[in-house]
Amino acid sequence: MLKQFTVKGKSVACWVNPDNFGSHGQSLVFIHGSGSNSTVWSFQYANLHQDFNIVAVDLPGHGQSEGDGEQDIGAYVGILEAILDTLKLKRPVLIGHSLGAAIALGYAAAHPEEISGVVAAGGGLTMPVNPDIIKGFLSQPDIIMDIICKISLAKANRPVFYDAIRASLAEARVEVMAGDMTACSKFDLTGDVNKIKTPLLVVCGTEDKMTPPASSEKIAAEIPGVKLVLIEGAGHMAMMEKPEDFNQAVKDFCESIR
Repeated sequence: MLKQFTVKGKSVACWVNPDNFGSHGQSLVFIHGSGSNSTVWSFQYANLHQDFNIVAVDLPGHGQSEGDGEQDIGAYVGILEAILDTLKLKRPVLIGHSLGAAIALGYAAAHPEEISGVVAAGGGLTMPVNPDIIKGFLSQPDIIMDIICKISLAKANRPVFYDAIRASLAEARVEVMAGDMTACSKFDLTGDVNKIKTPLLVVCGTEDKMTPPASSEKIAAEIPGVKLVLIEGAGHMAMMEKPEDFNQAVKDFCESIR
């Protein structure tokens, strides 16, 4: 169920378990990507809420949350810290996609003692964005969103998921989407990888063209003990395109750190 929480004076929407929220031994906090919202995790919380405390966040300016979004990953990390403080969850596992992966990794570097693990899906230690893409959101948003939706999905999965992703992105204000992309473009964790001490699972679709498998492999190469899972037949939206494989990877990871 979607609930509203007051965080730093603004209303922040989160999908949480419809029943028995807080009663499970492990908590999972899902963080969406650029211009997206908590619905991108529907295949996860529908399946996992019976075994975990689930929080799927609408970042400020996204989905049903108030605010204007941010243009810096550090600012989003600060917002996430305030959200977790409001929810009073004990050492959750952060699960982030794309922009959300950068936020989760940034949080792990800044506050390793406050979480029990991180799942970074479709992320990287850096996440460069073509400046023309960012400018395009402000001048020709429809064209840019069409391009992004197309390259976000493995070719075989486009007929199934393209329309849903396009409709979701259309709900975001173009300024918020451009700000998210700017935050990704500035993100660079290469000098802080040694600060990440929590268990880490890195997930990527084998056909991800936005953050290719090489980006995930670099995370695994730079941080000792990282578990890397490449999901066959998935693109950048692996959690939607191949939810069974994605959910099993999350379950196995959570069991390993329980």
